[in-house]
Amino acid sequence: MAGETLTRADLAEVVYEEVGLSRNESSELVESILSMISETLIAGTSVKISSFGTFAVRQKSERIGRNPKTGDEVPISPRRVLTFKASQILKQKIDGSWDGSLEEEE
Repeated sequence: MAGETLTRADLAEVVYEEVGLSRNESSELVESILSMISETLIAGTSVKISSFGTFAVRQKSERIGRNPKTGDEVPISPRRVLTFKASQILKQKIDGSWDGSLEEEE
C-alpha cells in the first residue's frame, strides 16, 4: 500500500470484511466514528486512541511571520490547529522495532 491513500471507503470495506456488517452498515459505522471524533475535536476535547495516538486542538497566538520572497513582516492571526502525537507502540511499529507486546504507554 506504499504511496496510496487510505480512504473512508477503504475503512468501510475493511469493516465489512472483518466484522461482517453489510456494506451500508459498515459505511455508516465509519462515518459515525469519524463524525464523533470531529465533533469532539471541534469542542476542544482531545481524542486518545489507545496504541495509536492522541489528537488535540491547540490554540496558537498571534505572531509575526515573514514573506519569504520579499522579507516583509506579516502578522499571522491567532488560530486553532489540530495536532497528533503518535503513541510509542505506533512509533515502534513504524520503525519496525515493535515486539508485539502491549505495554502501558506514556
